[in-house]
Amino acid sequence: MAVTAAVDERRQLRRAVVASTVGTSIEWYDFFLYSTATGLVFAKLFFPKSDPVVATLNVFLIYAVGFIARPIGAAIFGHYGDRIGRKATLIATLLLMGVATFLIGFVPSYASIGIWGAVLLVVLRFIQGVGVGGEWGGSVLLSMEWGHKGRRGLIASWPQFGVPVGLFLANGALLIMSNLAGPAGFANWGWRVPFYFSIVLVAVGLYVRLRVLETPLFQRLLEAKRIEPTPVLEVIRRNWKEILQSAFLRLSEQAPFYIFTAYVFTYGTTVLKQPRNFVLYAVLAASVLSFFSIPLFGYVSDRIGRKRMYMAGVAVMGVWGFIYFGLLDTKVAALMFIAIFLSLIPHDMQYGPQAALIAESFTGRLRYSGASLGYQLASVIAGGPAPLIATTLFAGPKFLGIGAYKTSLAIALYILVCAVISFIAVSMVRDRSKQDISAEYDEQPSVARVAVAPQPTQA
Repeated sequence: MAVTAAVDERRQLRRAVVASTVGTSIEWYDFFLYSTATGLVFAKLFFPKSDPVVATLNVFLIYAVGFIARPIGAAIFGHYGDRIGRKATLIATLLLMGVATFLIGFVPSYASIGIWGAVLLVVLRFIQGVGVGGEWGGSVLLSMEWGHKGRRGLIASWPQFGVPVGLFLANGALLIMSNLAGPAGFANWGWRVPFYFSIVLVAVGLYVRLRVLETPLFQRLLEAKRIEPTPVLEVIRRNWKEILQSAFLRLSEQAPFYIFTAYVFTYGTTVLKQPRNFVLYAVLAASVLSFFSIPLFGYVSDRIGRKRMYMAGVAVMGVWGFIYFGLLDTKVAALMFIAIFLSLIPHDMQYGPQAALIAESFTGRLRYSGASLGYQLASVIAGGPAPLIATTLFAGPKFLGIGAYKTSLAIALYILVCAVISFIAVSMVRDRSKQDISAEYDEQPSVARVAVAPQPTQA
């Protein structure tokens, strides 16, 4: 019987990891599809009468709306994830995200309905943000709460693996359509096809997720009647410090990521005058490298500790911005490709262990709400504004005397500032890499005793 139970448990763990990774990949495909299209075609399609810099700022403002919506999605779905379960909530987020992305493909351009096309983009981008805001916490917990305590960093990194997969699929789909449709056809209709395709991916994701059982940890909470009536309010009251720490430690990971994967299209094609496909190929190559580096650094965090791994990544990111833009600004194709190809390694050093580091900061009955709020709050202060800030720093217009420096050094300094803030934040986080997360934290002995006490084999 014990052997049968162990085999069944391993099977469910595999299903949970696959369901989390596949679903997250699809949701990030949807999210990144908009990001890439923003840098390639949206400025000309929806703001054709604006100055090019102003048009770029306008589409990045719409782009930022999705990030503003993410904490709202975290609060909504965090509540239900801690009340009714991880699985049901994840099905809802997948549907919401997929339908919104599908509909973006039908939005008429400025030539057809004027400014109302941009208005529709704002609405659909907001819905996208709500969906992805609720997705991350559930996908991480669906994997991590089935996983063994000694492998939580690796197991929780697999939903993070969905980010480069989604990035690869989004850029790959647009690259294929760019080649098939040609410049004029791509601007007219080619960019829409990958958005239509998202509905097919949603069907695949639903099939996979419907076959997964709820996590045993949440089932025990249900049986023990430990479900909080208002988990979002409770986690804000009890763990506001951990929420803020989670948000600020992400600055050095998220802000550079969207500079390296979204703003780079604007910088590469308009400032450096490089072909669109060259930048697409380079970002594709970077995403493939992340297929290996994200789980690798999640695994390393299980060996050396979550905080130590993360702080190393923050330190590397602090100097990487200067190297990255230094190589890009040479305008030598080989050096530019190397810069973009390696650009996500400092990000992955943080992103691999990040899911477990944040999720472990919150006790089980509040984990979906707390981890989601902390993770998605960073989207408002880091991910969303990053391309806007980069555009302003380089090309203007000036804001409060800041901007239009006409040098990438200003953007590299911005990345360094983010790294300093994150380093301080992560230094204050309690490392729970070796702690048992299957029991509620307020029912365990002191942290000092937990650290040395024998641990259960299952977390």
